[in-house]
Amino acid sequence: MLIGVLWALLGGLMLGLYALPGKFTKDFKEENTWGLFFMLTMFAVPLMATFAMLKGIGDIYGSPDVKAALPVMVVSSVLWGTGVMMWGKAIHHIGMSLGFSLFIGTVILVGSVLPIGIEVVQKGIGQGLPPTSTLVLILIGIAIVLLGIVFNGRAGLIREADEKRDGEEASGKKSMTTGITIAVVGGLLATGFNVAATVGGGPLGVALEAAGNPDWMVSLALMFPIFLSGGVVMAGYFAWQLSSKNAWRTFKTPNFGMNFVLIFIMAFFHYVASAAYAYGASRFDLGPVVVYAIFNTTCVVVAVLSGIVTKEWINASPKARKSLYSGLACMVLGVMTLTASKLPSAQDVAPEVAEASVIQKAGS
Repeated sequence: MLIGVLWALLGGLMLGLYALPGKFTKDFKEENTWGLFFMLTMFAVPLMATFAMLKGIGDIYGSPDVKAALPVMVVSSVLWGTGVMMWGKAIHHIGMSLGFSLFIGTVILVGSVLPIGIEVVQKGIGQGLPPTSTLVLILIGIAIVLLGIVFNGRAGLIREADEKRDGEEASGKKSMTTGITIAVVGGLLATGFNVAATVGGGPLGVALEAAGNPDWMVSLALMFPIFLSGGVVMAGYFAWQLSSKNAWRTFKTPNFGMNFVLIFIMAFFHYVASAAYAYGASRFDLGPVVVYAIFNTTCVVVAVLSGIVTKEWINASPKARKSLYSGLACMVLGVMTLTASKLPSAQDVAPEVAEASVIQKAGS
């Protein structure tokens, strides 16, 4: 269990920092940076990692159980890619702080509860639901995390109001409703990532080991169809953006080599962050519930802290900073509660189960 949580924390840390190298590119428009980034992280990095590290790729994805799960994984991944694109549009309307909080808040709420629903549908209420004490702690943890997201969103709104110049208020209000709607809908669609990981994790894990791969590589096997499917949406979107803004020619710059290196680092961090989540979620039951919330919450915390370090909040009012710090405290407390939901109590481990575990380890 601890290993899964640590991988979730590592993945959230990397996801919160992956965009940092993009601030140092030169002569690129936003469309060039993000268009190249998505081409690398959705196609180049997964292809290199999968074919370099996995054995028996044809046998893995040709397994009957995996082939049965792939249609759901592909559709869910396409929805995820669409949601991520909508997130970018939401930020354009309502800013990073509010757009980030609404999007991630929706992702955590729906994406953490959805795997439980999938388990119930597949196994029935008696088998699909976790023990009552565990379920209560999970729901309490998610609620505390969402409270933190609300505080963060409020802090962002206050800061934006503090920094707003005369004449900008009307245009800001005009797009606020649209931006909030896009952020929430995008968050709902982005939970397709967790659906794909939940549906495909079991079959891919079995096929992976049957092909002679260690079980920790299940995250690589999951990322391959998820990223390729979601990448189709992103590739189409940025091809249109580059064409409509006449930005293709911007790639012809003396700084292309350095820009490529910086963006490749971004792509690598983004891919490894997602793989770390997928691996962490595979380490224990209901991993896609607990680890998903921890992963996304850590991402928000790191993103907010990096904003503080880079002095984004230096001119914010005390009211805005108080709301920001309250949000961070709630999210940390929520993560601790979610982690506690997976700590086994003494009465949960029967003596005969513990004895069997010891015998099994001794004989292995």
